[in-house]
Amino acid sequence: MNRFILAVTAGLLAAGVTQAQVTEEDLANDQTMTTQVVTNGMGRHLQRYSPLDTLNKDNVKNLMPAWAFSMGGEKQRGQETQPIVYDGVMYVTGSYSRLYAIDLQTGEELWQYDGRLPEGILPCCDVINRGAAIYGDKIIFGTLDARLVALDRKTGDVVWRDKIADYKAGYSYTAAPLIVNGLVITGNSGGEFGIVGEVQARDVETGDMVWTRPVIEGHMGTLNGEESTMTGELNATWPGDLWKTGGGATWLGGSYDAETDTLIFGTGNPAPWNSHLRGAGKPTVGNTGDNLYAASRLGIDPATGEIKWHFQTTPREGWDYDGVNEVVAYEDADGNKRFATADRNGFFYVLNREDGAFVSAHPFVKDITWASGIDETGRPIYNEDNRPGDPSAATDGGKGEVVFSAPGFLGGKNWMPMAYSQNTGLFYVPSNEWGMDIWNEPVTYKKGAAYLGSGFTIKPMYEDHIGSLKAIDPATGEWKWEYQNEAPLWGGVMTTAGGLVFFGTPEGKFLALDDETGEELWSFQTGSGIVGQPVTWDMDGEQYVSVVSGWGGAVPLWGGEVAKKVNYLNQGGMVWTFKLPKQLASVE
Repeated sequence: MNRFILAVTAGLLAAGVTQAQVTEEDLANDQTMTTQVVTNGMGRHLQRYSPLDTLNKDNVKNLMPAWAFSMGGEKQRGQETQPIVYDGVMYVTGSYSRLYAIDLQTGEELWQYDGRLPEGILPCCDVINRGAAIYGDKIIFGTLDARLVALDRKTGDVVWRDKIADYKAGYSYTAAPLIVNGLVITGNSGGEFGIVGEVQARDVETGDMVWTRPVIEGHMGTLNGEESTMTGELNATWPGDLWKTGGGATWLGGSYDAETDTLIFGTGNPAPWNSHLRGAGKPTVGNTGDNLYAASRLGIDPATGEIKWHFQTTPREGWDYDGVNEVVAYEDADGNKRFATADRNGFFYVLNREDGAFVSAHPFVKDITWASGIDETGRPIYNEDNRPGDPSAATDGGKGEVVFSAPGFLGGKNWMPMAYSQNTGLFYVPSNEWGMDIWNEPVTYKKGAAYLGSGFTIKPMYEDHIGSLKAIDPATGEWKWEYQNEAPLWGGVMTTAGGLVFFGTPEGKFLALDDETGEELWSFQTGSGIVGQPVTWDMDGEQYVSVVSGWGGAVPLWGGEVAKKVNYLNQGGMVWTFKLPKQLASVE
């Protein structure tokens, strides 16, 4: 297949036909384009909103399968990816660091790239991949052994490859890269192994490193191969040498706000989970146990990697409430430029886009035990009795006091991206209602070994549902409606100008809801659980919708009693593409 594509490409070039190239302008305007999807998030602000309205509340009942593509073989597991659509081709990443190029008209494979993974990789939460980036004539994605690979998008041949970090130390990579002004921006994964979170920027053409920014205080950044500035202030909020293995993995990737020229990255849990070892177990004078900049959102200068601002959602973190969840730029009803983010800790935050300053926070799950609320500065009001106990206080030297906390460590919302509708002004947030028994244990750092210092068991909160898709007014925190689902929700959401909200369930249903009421208008059974991210585009005057089906991710691996509750769900690996035929677009 590759040889055929090479021959066709060579023939076109010889004939003087110019190949389409993805430009910075294409990336910047992706949210308004209807014939392509060239960014993860359907725009670098991550609204996941399409201006297409051919498909709407009246005719969505006529949406039908156009083609399906099998990812094949035994390499299935969780499929959390979002397709890229450009120039007649769909690019889709798969589990075990694979990437496919698929003919957009027919669903036939054009080429496939399989990452050569070494023995001993240490992915935390399944062997998933969340998508690729596209620029010029390259398609770029990361692999589970913490590498970044740029492929020729016509042939699948490797153009350049570079190492993000040492997989033997617990680093990996699963997010979709972000491209801004000729730089490919990546984070890293591995927060459960005592790694250090970092954001890196490379020249998209060559793969050469331009800057690095560690996100834990005390570590030095680099710019053009030289040391630049230290992150934070050494030992300001970390005791002793714990900053050296401080966690804060930037594992979900970032967004870009063009109006303020700012990258926004979230950071994961501090390491180890046992907060008493990090000086975070009790309140301290001057908040010296906050463990910056873990469990935070960071505004970063894309040219230099310097931190412009930070907002820490969970200071003194002790429940694995990562702060990586996506930060979405929007404009509120009064014309104020805002960011919104639904945190793993159960609160929905609104921040000022200029400087990341706190505006408001409201609960988006029913049960929150670790804090009674958020104060006027954005700092949690802790329920100190709901912190897992200090194991050093245990008479037997074993585990500390067990507490029941909600949300569970998998979060009120985990990685699965929410969507914003420019029509309704609402956010559509995939959430889960669960809690956990959690306790702390003694732990010592060892390279390449789990560095938790905690044990836990996830438990459902309600008999009839765990998953909950909520339509949330960011101004008030009000839930306009809720769609409940028996199994946890673990996939992305998309909204459209046609008044539709698309998402999938672990039971395999792909659904379209009314964006104003939450009423189910259409569904299709895909045969495996959906943890992917839907997209839509127009081709030849017809609107198409695609989603990847394939159950997996963190829930079956870490979900405790919840994992047992949904152990009947089947794995898979299929790209489903639907269309609204022209003759069925008009309804009486």
